[in-house]
Amino acid sequence: MDFNFTEEQEMVRDGLSRLVREQYDIETRRTVAESESGWRPEIWAQIAELGLLGMPFSEEDGGFGGGPIDAMIVMEEFGKGLVVEPFVPTVVCAGGFLKHAGTDAQKEEHIGGIVDGSSIFAFAYAEPRGRYDYSDLESTARKDGNGYVLNGHKAVVIGAPWSTHLIVTARTSGERRDSQGISVFIVEKSAKGVVTRDYPTVDGRRASEVYLENVAVPAEALLGEEGEGLSLIERVSDEAIAAQCAEACGAMKVAHAMTVEYSRQRKQFGVPIGSFQVLQHRMVDMFTEYEQSVSMTYLATLRLNGSELERKRAASAAKVRVGQAAHYIGQEAIQIHGGMGMTDEMAIGHYFKRLTVFDTEFGNVDHHMKRHIALA
Repeated sequence: MDFNFTEEQEMVRDGLSRLVREQYDIETRRTVAESESGWRPEIWAQIAELGLLGMPFSEEDGGFGGGPIDAMIVMEEFGKGLVVEPFVPTVVCAGGFLKHAGTDAQKEEHIGGIVDGSSIFAFAYAEPRGRYDYSDLESTARKDGNGYVLNGHKAVVIGAPWSTHLIVTARTSGERRDSQGISVFIVEKSAKGVVTRDYPTVDGRRASEVYLENVAVPAEALLGEEGEGLSLIERVSDEAIAAQCAEACGAMKVAHAMTVEYSRQRKQFGVPIGSFQVLQHRMVDMFTEYEQSVSMTYLATLRLNGSELERKRAASAAKVRVGQAAHYIGQEAIQIHGGMGMTDEMAIGHYFKRLTVFDTEFGNVDHHMKRHIALA
């Protein structure tokens, strides 16, 4: 199997790496995370100018004809810089729903805005009591004339404070936890009845609690077939998992490099602590965990266009392996840095927080271990 990237993909990586290196140092990121807005629209505009927001879409839809491998490259570089801009919610999730289920009219209305950076989406799927079960929905969408009326509460909607639109999952029929009767809608965040409570997350991003109070949407807001949305949600979520695994790999690579460099500088008993064999073994174990994570991320990315069973198994396997590695590398990095590693002044603490939160998105290690076993 050929794991080499194309010349165009290497050019994208080089350009993005330079952008992250020059404009996303840890001091700048800390300042941005603590600012009122929590992000930089000018960086989002630069990402759009590089063509990254249109990369996953076909040329017919106004994009650049890329695919999952291109998204993997982007997210790995974003992970190295702990980039907070909402690429996964907007491009991977919303873009995925539009690619797989959007009508020609929906694509025409929304893809252009995603590509040029003017439309920002957030994926509102999690609920306070739903855990990681996409079918455990209390939010409802009731038929009303030619449209629908949505009610419900969505929790920890990443990127929602900056969004112009929401992708909302809701139950159109059936009972709670039924696999049938789940639908997906595009909702303008400015729509009457949409109420948000915004807050910073522990890893430096922003999220919202989203409350839907008799929100009226037209029939054209429905993505895909009414009541048949679960398989679509799972497909898009698996694509998001692969992208975030790549992000975690980028963050793990930097965390390991920072730890090795610190061990060369920090002295104890008159010698660098990196000369202690027990710490050398631990840093080698960190590197091994990282390399295994990269391999599993490649597998999950390459399986996204395979059969449904292959895709699900690969995504869950990657989430388990990368989630375990993220915990190990993050915790070992903090341990080797000592207590000061958890301070806000040290960059490693920010990587540890991002790697820790990674496990909670789109299902944690335990959830995907069970899912993988069920698919065997």
